[in-house]
Amino acid sequence: MVTFLAGGTGTPKLLDGAARVFESAETAVVANTGDDVELGGHLVCPDVDTVLFAGGGVLDRETWWGIDGDTTATHAELRRLADEVGLGTAPRYLADDAQTAGREIARWRRFSAVGEFMEIGDRDRAVHLTRTSLLDEGKSLTEAIRILADAFDLDVDLLPMSDDPVATLVHTESGETLHFQEYWVARRGEPPVADVEFRGAADAEPTDAVRDALADPVVIGPSNPVTSLGPMLALPGFERALRETPVVAVSPFVGDEVFSGPAAELMAGVGREPSTAGVADAYPFADAFVLDDADPTDLDRHVERTDTRIDDADDAERVARACERALAAVTEDAPDAGPPREGAE
Repeated sequence: MVTFLAGGTGTPKLLDGAARVFESAETAVVANTGDDVELGGHLVCPDVDTVLFAGGGVLDRETWWGIDGDTTATHAELRRLADEVGLGTAPRYLADDAQTAGREIARWRRFSAVGEFMEIGDRDRAVHLTRTSLLDEGKSLTEAIRILADAFDLDVDLLPMSDDPVATLVHTESGETLHFQEYWVARRGEPPVADVEFRGAADAEPTDAVRDALADPVVIGPSNPVTSLGPMLALPGFERALRETPVVAVSPFVGDEVFSGPAAELMAGVGREPSTAGVADAYPFADAFVLDDADPTDLDRHVERTDTRIDDADDAERVARACERALAAVTEDAPDAGPPREGAE
């Protein structure tokens, strides 16, 4: 068994070729839910759905978001109506008292659908409606996602990191507090970052299914250490579990150059060096790293090197095989099970 920690597009891209290396039926994927939003009453789980759609063979691989060939008639009409009456298309948070009312899982991340600032496809919307309705029927988020995974014939075991609400909020240098989706989608990652908060994490719990998955060797793909992995690491007991199992991480950087996304800005904003060295500092529990051939970073842990750019499934297989080698190396070198490594909570 092997467990991947997934967020953004980095780990989903790695999963594209991982099935050639690791048995899908023996693979679990724990997905970040800190980026989730309730938009117009529908729970949208971007990091979960990227894995769901990729595994189901329907992902739009140009954007790594939504369903390939989807129409956007409902989204277009929502924006037209808002423009028609002068309401605009900027993100519209619901009132403070509404942020903690209604569905527990949607706390601190509720938006009106007026002007719909995130583009939601019509078939994509059907997934959000189904998930939200299953929650309203009394299913947990884990149960709802398992039902959707069956609908998309997913081979891996897809798990949300928690059934409890955690919201990734970006605090800007100008004093604003933005949900990550407003920061990245509506504001294009432009506001300078002062800090990042994982609201609700201290009171949330990994599910039993996630705890079981973390007992197996773990691979962290080249996802954003702050907003893709940060919400998971903020959960009580999550980092401790990682200290007690073999962990291999793929750096999203080559030295101090990031492949894509806002990882560099966010790492700098939370006081970490935006580089492979900074990623290693953020992952003290990682036993080994997979680094690009051109990465000049020297680490005090086992390192496998390869070309870590992932543009297609063949690239993903190459990186996954490096992860396999790294896991084999640290597993062979590991002492018999003992107390958690230094620093475990």
